[in-house]
Amino acid sequence: MNKAVRSIPKAEGLSLQKVYEARKRVYQIVKPTPLLHSIPLSECLSSSAYLKLENYHEIGAFKVRGATNKILSLPKEKRERGVATFSTGNHGLAVAYVAKKMGIQATVCISPRVPKAKVDAIRRAGAHIEIVGNSQDDAEKHCYELEEKRGLTVIKPFDDAEVISGQGTIGLEMAEEKPDLEAVVIPLSGGGLFAGVALALKSYNPSIQVIGVSMERSPVMYESIKAGKPVVLEEQETLADSLLGGIGLKNDYTFECVKQYADDLILVSEEEIAEAMGFMADEHRMIVEGAAATGVAALLNKKLTSQFSEVGTIITGNNVDLSVISKVIRDYELQRQK
Repeated sequence: MNKAVRSIPKAEGLSLQKVYEARKRVYQIVKPTPLLHSIPLSECLSSSAYLKLENYHEIGAFKVRGATNKILSLPKEKRERGVATFSTGNHGLAVAYVAKKMGIQATVCISPRVPKAKVDAIRRAGAHIEIVGNSQDDAEKHCYELEEKRGLTVIKPFDDAEVISGQGTIGLEMAEEKPDLEAVVIPLSGGGLFAGVALALKSYNPSIQVIGVSMERSPVMYESIKAGKPVVLEEQETLADSLLGGIGLKNDYTFECVKQYADDLILVSEEEIAEAMGFMADEHRMIVEGAAATGVAALLNKKLTSQFSEVGTIITGNNVDLSVISKVIRDYELQRQK
């Protein structure tokens, strides 16, 4: 893509000011996360590489930022009636965590594809779980049925101004701590993380390159941008399960934001994701989920079309089943021994 510098979208409810307002709410529950200079990754790239460690949150995922901003933005009467959401795991966990902190009821609708580690974490957070259908789209449909029947407020995973602004606080932290970053690789699914972080980063530095990365299996936003409109794909099994799910055929924010902000969109294979998960365990002693490793996978495999002196990516979470990470690490060690 490599687009020229662009103005910030004028979508209602999205602005740098909204991200600053979100930070005041988010920091009531969430602490800022470290920006780590990764020496091993820098050596692989011959550039300075930085990892934004969103896996350091109490729930082990960045989603807590958007969920906090959205729920704290609700009027008291809506909070008291309770909230509901649909999720591939981490957003549901975030909503459950914030709701418990605030003493309100939360219902999380998920598909059977959500890994057990995430289901168990949501249950421990005190949310009521409803498992329906076979995809996030099925869970979404059921969630809105609950809204109609029980008056619950739906907390969208990504296509919501308050959620996007909450995720944008990551970009504020990165821009303030490392203002000379030339490019940031952002895991891309529904686009809430990408839209918020890109908004913040490009407001600080319009020339910074923001690059979305998805897995090869069912990359809905990637295919939607190629098609010029939101599309639906059948979900496939992937290590990056957090990046599964549709973007909504009536998408209000994220499709246009990704279309306007993205300087490039790239895909990584299952083998490359597994390698990056192994790399993080071996070099940084960090357990990260597949979606969180996609940015590292893109960097390790030289997927970027340009060379940057200062580049960053976001480690979005660590909620991965023990059986999955055990196999990934074992395979990584065997590969290194060859």
